[in-house]
Formats: sequence, C-alpha cells, structure tokens
Amino acid sequence: MKLDRVQITQFRNLTSVSLSPSPALTIIKGVNGSGKSSLIEALYYLGFGRSFRTNKHSSVIKNEKDSFSVFASCKTEEGDELKLGFQRSRNETFTCSINGEHSNKLSDLVSLVPLQLFTPQSTDLIIGSPSERRRFCDWGLFHVEHQFQSLANQYGKFLKHRNALLKQQANLSAPQNQYWESQFSELGESLSATRQEYVDTLTPIFKQYAQEFLPNFDVELSYYKGWEKDVGLSESLVKKREYDGKIGHTSSGPHKADLRLKVNGVNAQELLSRGQLRMAVAALQMSQTKLFNKATQRKSIFLLDDVGAELDADKREQFIDGLLKMDTQVFVTAIESTQLAFIQKYNEKKMFHVEHGNVKEE
Repeated sequence: MKLDRVQITQFRNLTSVSLSPSPALTIIKGVNGSGKSSLIEALYYLGFGRSFRTNKHSSVIKNEKDSFSVFASCKTEEGDELKLGFQRSRNETFTCSINGEHSNKLSDLVSLVPLQLFTPQSTDLIIGSPSERRRFCDWGLFHVEHQFQSLANQYGKFLKHRNALLKQQANLSAPQNQYWESQFSELGESLSATRQEYVDTLTPIFKQYAQEFLPNFDVELSYYKGWEKDVGLSESLVKKREYDGKIGHTSSGPHKADLRLKVNGVNAQELLSRGQLRMAVAALQMSQTKLFNKATQRKSIFLLDDVGAELDADKREQFIDGLLKMDTQVFVTAIESTQLAFIQKYNEKKMFHVEHGNVKEE
C-alpha cells in the first residue's frame, strides 16, 4: 500500500492541504506549531480512525468548522488504485469511503491501511500499561489473521456479560450460567493461543533487530497469557470465582495478557536508558513490519513524528534505512534539515515545508 495523493481539510490548523508524497521517503519540515505533526496525525486517522494525541475527536476539527476529512488515493501491491476517505463531525458521527462506497464500519477502512507510528511517546510501549503491548500484538494479528477481529470481538462481548453477572453477585456455578462460563473459557483459550503463536513467530525476527539496535544486551521477549502458567482458563476462573465476585470483574483471561521484555534477565524499563528504550521500541516495530510483509506480501506505511527528539543521528539513519529496505512508505517530520543530513543518499524522496498550516513541496 502506497499513498499517491493526500487531501486534508479543516484539521487543526490545516485548512486545505494537498500533497503527493514519495512512494519511499517523505520529509516534512517545520517549526513547532507549524502543523507538521497535525499532518502526520491526519494520516494516522486513515489507519486507526482516531488520533494519537487526544481522545476527543472534536479537538482536531478546525475552529468553527463542523467536520474534518482526510482523503487519499493509493496504489496496492497489485497495481490497483484505491480511493479512501475518512470524515468525522463534531456530533461524533463518522463516515468511511472506499472507492466511492460509504461505510460506518471503521474496520473496512483501517484493514486497507496498515500504518504504524513512532513518536516521542513511543516508549510507552515498554514502560506503559499492558494494554499498550496488547494493542501492539493485536495490530499485527488484525492485519495478518482474517478471523482475529471476530474472535476478539466475541471474547469482549462474553467478558462484558461475565463482568455484569459478577456485579450482580450472580452464582456463576449455577446451571443457567454454565454455558456462558464454558464459552468464555473456550474463546479466551483460543484468543490466547492466537496471540501466543504470533509472539512465537515475531520473537526470532525481533531478536535479530535487537542485536542490531542494542548490541550490548541480551534481550528476551515473552508472552504472559493473563492467568497462571500451568492451568487452563476454566480452572483459573473457578479458583478466582470468589475473588472476582468481591472485586466485581474478571481477573483471569487474555484481557490481562502482557508482552514482557527482559534485558540481561531483568525488566527492560529497569535497566535501559530513555535512548535505549527507544531503540527497543524501534526493534519491536521493525520486526512487526517485517513479519507483516512476509505474512501478507503487502507493504506498510510508517510515520515517524519528531524523530530528531527521540533518536541520535546514527540511530535515525539506521531506523529509516531498515524501513526503506523493506519497501515501506515512510513519512518523517523534523524541525531542521540538519536532523536528517543523511537523507541526501536516498534518491527517491520528497521534501515538504509546513508553515502556518500551509504545505509546500521544496
């Protein structure tokens, strides 16, 4: 998937922007507040249907406007042209458009736009909550395993129902609830096995990148399924039933899963510096990109926002080199050209300058 042309309207300080990015490397320069990160944020909506900077969709709509839109024409690996669009209004309604066909099902759009992001906050993948790492795994599965989203949605519905029964102080061992318990266990085991298989496949690829980005450390990646190691989920649920009744929610299951990263035998966040944590995140994202390419024969889009703030010069070059070698379409924002002096070696690139919400190709 490569974006050929992008149009953004009424998004933050971007009134009306149109650009034709490079199929390889696109550099977006501008001072802080110029709108370069807003441009990246708008592209992010095509791949996720939400912002990475705020939970309030109305915050990204330009003042006194009712909605924003992002449209893109794209080329697929087969050479087909796709026209994609996303529009969201202040009343929280949104519309996706795929070749002129409108949909209110967000997954229809985002499944077509495999997009990843690296920002100054990306270290949250390691130092943040387990939900960050579950989302990382689930992005890979969503774009690789066609049945994953349906499985995850089903599990979520049964989890919500079980938690409602717990809040009602219902007897989960009663005959009328046994069906829900058995289905919940079966779905949970299936979801966990799917994630475990993904992590097992990802791990050797990650170790290769970890050796490249963190050569002085022994890095290990493992998956914690969300309950005791040597028992099945149904047994864990029985053991925790009284406790779950007291707290009013389910304490065992893949909704409690985690991806654990150890360096020299200890948790990564306890040993690595901020810069080293960034490189660990880069290794994780690179490995996920490579696995996606291999599993689907498709290419992804990568957004690097304010890369100069997070990586030193040789690591920036190493990161971008690795992505471009995989034929990834890369968008990079920077304040000054000096942050990306090495880009002169790339033949297929485009440079854009953003000032007061206006974007011009250099």
